[in-house]
Amino acid sequence: MATATTYGARDHARAQAGTAAEHMPTVPATDWPEHPCEAGHLVWAETVAGGGYTHRTVARGTEIRLTDRHGDACAHLLLLAAGRPWERLSTADTVKVQWNAYLRAGRLLLSSHGRVLASLVTDTADGRHDTLCGTSTLAGNTARYGDGAPHSASPAGRELLKLAALKNGLEPRDLPPSVSFFQGVAVRDDGALEFTGPAGPGGSVTLRAEQDLTVLLANVPHPLDPRPAYTSTALEVLAWTAGPTAPGDPLWDATPEGRRAFLNTAEYHTSKGIR
Repeated sequence: MATATTYGARDHARAQAGTAAEHMPTVPATDWPEHPCEAGHLVWAETVAGGGYTHRTVARGTEIRLTDRHGDACAHLLLLAAGRPWERLSTADTVKVQWNAYLRAGRLLLSSHGRVLASLVTDTADGRHDTLCGTSTLAGNTARYGDGAPHSASPAGRELLKLAALKNGLEPRDLPPSVSFFQGVAVRDDGALEFTGPAGPGGSVTLRAEQDLTVLLANVPHPLDPRPAYTSTALEVLAWTAGPTAPGDPLWDATPEGRRAFLNTAEYHTSKGIR
């Protein structure tokens, strides 16, 4: 179909209606072929290609499931309180307050204000995650792969997260260090970091939003991945409406530190008239 004229370009564009690709959002999300929740509650359904990124604002209580479809995804995640980017993920507090550098089911992702941004409800990926290294950079990818620009064959996670941030009215200064899912790192006795590799195909984690959140995701190789080739496979993202963690939930009282973070979060919502 000729696209040299405006009419030709319009007809060509309209002819693409209904075309689906593997790596794209499903709109509406309820058209996703498999529902992990009650039908009709799905609010976000997307497959993110290796070297790709995505972003979304989700409501408090939303549950987000990330799945490593083929075994080489690495989900670099940033969370910010929606409309309040000064409250954002703090990997330092997430590690320090919980006395643990390793993410597992039951761990919390804490903000710079001592509140819970999200809780890790389930984990079938054997804890192969990372709170310490952040994501890849333009300089690092250029040195390793020859390029790290967003539209290159080896985009860096930091560059993709900046694009996701810009689409939400955020600036590079709003981006703290991220956490990573599906590629593990261990701390050796001498303090050195050891890359422990991917969790394998089909691993998933489910996060519960404890505040309204801006979610930024980049699916790129881990910065400590020793493989010379840029290796990154598809990441599945599904989210559905649920409810936030409440008193009486085992997660609320799992640790004294976690309980305090939940109380800080509840106090903020109460002061806003939110229950």
